[in-house]
Amino acid sequence: MGFKCGIVGLPNVGKSTLFNALTQTAAAQAANYPFCTIEPNVGDVAVPDARLEMLAKIAGSKEIIPTRLTFVDIAGLVRGASKGEGLGNQFLANIRECDAIAHVVRCFEDSDITHVEGKIAPVEDIETIETELMLADLESLEKRVTALEKKAKGGDKEAKETFDLVQRCLVLLREGRPARLVEVKPEEQKLFSGLGLLSSKPVLYVCNVEEGAADRGNAFSDAVAARAAEEGAVAVVVSAKIESEIAVLPPDEQKDYLEAVGLAEPGLNRVIRAGYGLLRLITYFTVGPKEARAWTIEQGTRAPQAAGVIHTDFEKGFIRSETIAYEDYVACKGEAGARDAGKFRLEGKEYLVADGDVLHFRFAT
Repeated sequence: MGFKCGIVGLPNVGKSTLFNALTQTAAAQAANYPFCTIEPNVGDVAVPDARLEMLAKIAGSKEIIPTRLTFVDIAGLVRGASKGEGLGNQFLANIRECDAIAHVVRCFEDSDITHVEGKIAPVEDIETIETELMLADLESLEKRVTALEKKAKGGDKEAKETFDLVQRCLVLLREGRPARLVEVKPEEQKLFSGLGLLSSKPVLYVCNVEEGAADRGNAFSDAVAARAAEEGAVAVVVSAKIESEIAVLPPDEQKDYLEAVGLAEPGLNRVIRAGYGLLRLITYFTVGPKEARAWTIEQGTRAPQAAGVIHTDFEKGFIRSETIAYEDYVACKGEAGARDAGKFRLEGKEYLVADGDVLHFRFAT
């Protein structure tokens, strides 16, 4: 399991350039005019994880299989998108299908690249996109509220619960606040997700800065970071131009390039880590002589459900999981050493899988 992250933003902020870099393809046309992306481009990206390579080295695995995530490059939204301006309705629907939003914000000045609003003001750009998502949600909920209220008064329990939830969402939206700020009880989460609200999606702000600010950001990205902190979101600084240059280099040359521009790692790594944190995702590993493989699950996943990510039969017939923490596997130089050191554990159906666990599942057929 990975996650589908929609890359959104105003036209000409660097969305498609970043997408091309992240997916190491030229699938999305990066051009200096609005709406150069007519259909959403989709790219799967291997999640870089140094732990996987270390495990493979210790176990002598012949193959390394990382977990993957999906990026969707969605065409630039403009003011009025919620009313169909530009290519609004089509792309609002594309956002609805994503698990999270990577909101690319222009944090650089360049007279050769036009800005749809005529000025560089990243916080205002954020508010423009956010407003369009909230207006779309407001219209969607107001269309449903009358029918829901009627069903609720008729004694329909689910309709009553949904109506109450919708009312709370409407209060926030009418105040100009996104639906993700609504307090949702655990038992309401499924109903809330079913509403399909655009402004309920977790948001990661990606500040696209000029090359010289890639290591530390600039005044524009600082303003975005402050905005993100206010709403409990995350902001990451990248230079889409640098990322696009790194993407076409052989792996052995990438390190030298990064050092030359003062970066410890590609921006992709930071975007992925921020995205994982945003969606509360963790990684566990299966390791053997044939392959070392990474698997993605949500925090709080129990062992049988984690096994089910590999195959549904593993979950149905789950007996136990043989478990070694990543640090113990490395320190003990593999499974045999972990057994000898008492770091090898047998965990049952209630075990909550931890990030970095090396697991082997036992199941009945």
